[in-house]
Amino acid sequence: MTFKQKLANIIRKNNSLLCIGLDPDLDKIPKHILKKKNPIFEFNKKIIDETSDLVCCYKTQFAFYASHGIPGIKALIRTIKYIHLKHPSIPVILDAKRGDIGSTATQYAKEVFDVYLADAVTVNPFLGFDSLKPFLERKDKGIIILARTSNPGAGDFQDLIINKKPLYIKVAEKVTVWNEIYKNCLMVVGATWPEQLRKVRKIAPEMFFLIPGIGAQGGDLEKTLQVGLTKNKSGLIISSSREIIFSANPRLEALKLIEEINKYR
Repeated sequence: MTFKQKLANIIRKNNSLLCIGLDPDLDKIPKHILKKKNPIFEFNKKIIDETSDLVCCYKTQFAFYASHGIPGIKALIRTIKYIHLKHPSIPVILDAKRGDIGSTATQYAKEVFDVYLADAVTVNPFLGFDSLKPFLERKDKGIIILARTSNPGAGDFQDLIINKKPLYIKVAEKVTVWNEIYKNCLMVVGATWPEQLRKVRKIAPEMFFLIPGIGAQGGDLEKTLQVGLTKNKSGLIISSSREIIFSANPRLEALKLIEEINKYR
């Protein structure tokens, strides 16, 4: 089963477009969990067990694990294996934003899919097609390509005009071409830029978009859904991490966000 098929199935089953970001921060993890032998994994496990019937996927941000060295990487691998074992219908995105020359990209693809066992990965298209080809050739995986990111400085380069079009539009157009060949492309488009999201949706009317920026970054959920949903009221992976995982009741916060999402679907 491909990532896209797995994603579509769990969206129907859980009636959810919510992706919870498993981004553990030792400064915010409850003290009783910090006392455990593997606090990062134990923190993630608690979130997963409380929310597995509420999500369409989980997303692990690589930096939150790599910054802890080998113990963090082991926690990442253990977290993804746990999801595959206990909740095999839920796909896992590794938010790694990989992108390098072809030979290096080949090794990154092996790392992401064969070591960490991710179902999908975020990649940076700045180096062009050859830097993404090793990922795209993994046709059962999801290749989530940065188009218009959610951060405040996104426009420094992504809005630059290239042949009368903003760079993010040129990227979106190229992604649709690659998707015709490989069938496994998605795009990252931030909720903090609803007008840009509307334009990208016109270019890719049926493609799935990973949507960061809801919650702590201040993205407008209603506008995001109004301009970003596909005709069948799907096509978005709404990512939220801090607002859910560090709350007093992660399940309750996830339910609140799902209800708000579905209100506008």
